[in-house]
Amino acid sequence: MTAFGHALLGVAGTPKQNFVASPASIAFAFGMLRAGARGMTATQIDQALRFPSGGPHAALNALTRSIGTVAEAPPKDSGSRDAGEPPKPPIVSIANGVFAQQDFEIRDAYLRVLAEQYGAGVQTLDLHAPDAVSVINAWVRQQTADRISKLFDRLAPDIVLVLANAIYLRADWRSPFEHAATAEGPFTRTDGSTVKAQLMAREGQHRYATGDGWQAVELPYTGDELAMWVLVPTTDATRATPGDLLAPATVDAALTGGRDERLRIVMPRWDFATNIDLKAVLQQMGMTVPFTAAADLSGIAEHLYVGQAIHRATITVDEFGTEAAAVTGVGVGLVSAPSPPKLVVRADRAFAFAIVHRPTRTPLFVGQVTDPS
Repeated sequence: MTAFGHALLGVAGTPKQNFVASPASIAFAFGMLRAGARGMTATQIDQALRFPSGGPHAALNALTRSIGTVAEAPPKDSGSRDAGEPPKPPIVSIANGVFAQQDFEIRDAYLRVLAEQYGAGVQTLDLHAPDAVSVINAWVRQQTADRISKLFDRLAPDIVLVLANAIYLRADWRSPFEHAATAEGPFTRTDGSTVKAQLMAREGQHRYATGDGWQAVELPYTGDELAMWVLVPTTDATRATPGDLLAPATVDAALTGGRDERLRIVMPRWDFATNIDLKAVLQQMGMTVPFTAAADLSGIAEHLYVGQAIHRATITVDEFGTEAAAVTGVGVGLVSAPSPPKLVVRADRAFAFAIVHRPTRTPLFVGQVTDPS
């Protein structure tokens, strides 16, 4: 997923804009789609998402079991914290939802994969009803502890199946930042200009790594299974494109080449969200066939294609820790009847005709029409 996340940022983000996304959430949603894909459709999904050729189902199932901490919807944050309050255990929730048009028949084998590998049952409803989006968005709010209010603004008229994933994380720093140490200071943007930001600071023993044009520090959360790595550019070249530091080789070097150092880290609070039209982004990444009438999703049902694909993510980082949420929605539609031909012949002027015996090309009648009135 590291390679996919880096590629996603390169296409969907720009060096001057804040960006947050969950490669894992996108992988779960498209993993469910991949379970019904065949032929070139499956191949392009695998290539774009960096899935193994047999599909990601077992790996994603194992990931859910290894990092998920709650089996039900995550509890909402109380919103107020005492600076002296001890850190809480982390909460990680991964939920998959499937919403199907009430008269749409899905293959049993596909439903078994959704249930066994993704823990997803199917909720049937009238996806063409005005309140269908409200039902899906209510699920999104529940699974993200109200951090994300909606997935879709609307569903296209041909959508018969929605595959959705939601990931929620709330984790306290193992060693919180002292609120008294937070102060306003300059933050340098990629173009060299500066803005004022609330900068947190703390000193202590941290995992630290450095490489060509970058340095990185690990900030563990409680429980020690989760951590944030902050990768900071140190040269003009890397300062211009900080997202490049998420390249798999750099991330791997940070995670495996770190050493314990006593240091002082200064970084801002941040709170922002990103919305991504995955249909446009994934097409730029080479995944084109699934979005066309040539798509083969016959493992789900016949004559399907991907009509919509949306990703939304949000993150808040402060002295206590991190709260983040992401949702991904894949709208699967029925391939409509062939579009009207672009080539039009209008015999709305004087014309000739011939009635021909096709095997012998014998003209039985010939003539012209100059005034049909």
